[in-house]
Amino acid sequence: MTPDTATPAHLLAAARSRIDPVDAEWLLAHALARPRSWLFAHAQDPVDAEAAARFADLLERRAAGEPVAYLTGRQGFWSLELEVSPATLIPRPETELLVELALARIPMDAASHIADLGTGSGAIALAIAKERPRATVIATDASAAALDIAQRNAVRNGITNIEFREGDWFAPLVGEAFDLIASNPPYIEDGDPHLREGDLRFEPASALSSGEDGFDALRTIISAAPKHLYSGGWLLLEHGWEQGATVRELLVAAGFVDVDTARDLENRDRISIGRWP
Repeated sequence: MTPDTATPAHLLAAARSRIDPVDAEWLLAHALARPRSWLFAHAQDPVDAEAAARFADLLERRAAGEPVAYLTGRQGFWSLELEVSPATLIPRPETELLVELALARIPMDAASHIADLGTGSGAIALAIAKERPRATVIATDASAAALDIAQRNAVRNGITNIEFREGDWFAPLVGEAFDLIASNPPYIEDGDPHLREGDLRFEPASALSSGEDGFDALRTIISAAPKHLYSGGWLLLEHGWEQGATVRELLVAAGFVDVDTARDLENRDRISIGRWP
């Protein structure tokens, strides 16, 4: 088969022996600048040589382990389409639980002040801001490159009740208090072998690992959060599935009440929460 006789059906059949079939469909749709549904309605249409070459390049890179989200520059999260790059963590479905828990604690019909620490692509902050238009959301990140992407995502999704600030955790929030603070900080141990496997090899290390035991960022946020929460304000933290008990202990030791951990769809500890009295 030559590029000028290639069709979506032929290209996908060949690719499925090398990568996940759904990944192949997303990459071919991206190479053709078409929605994924188009592939099935036009399975026998000819694919021009330039598009076939783009797909071949994407296929090679995916076979080498590069994440689909980085290859396409896009990732869905909540109801948003987000731009992503190797400067940002790829938003994951389990983080939508953090958004759900936050929204349950933010009134729909009243103004509120919300912070998202280490925002990356802006996924958490933008989802909250979209669902709670009366809230003012401040999103921080130490990476200027990540904030550039987050700001573009706000524009892309038409979300205006959000502000982005550069700095590490609470550094850009001196003297400010919030009704709710959310964060999906790095929580993997520095030497964890998983960091050298799969998609994680391509994601920013600073957004993944945090000290010898993985708790450096979590400790920093929990210890500083009381100075930035109104009475009755909530702190919500995503963490690893084996870290729930320790995070709860840290929250209690810092003075939080109503401490609890929510489990993800696989029944694993995922989000710990606490209320400042």
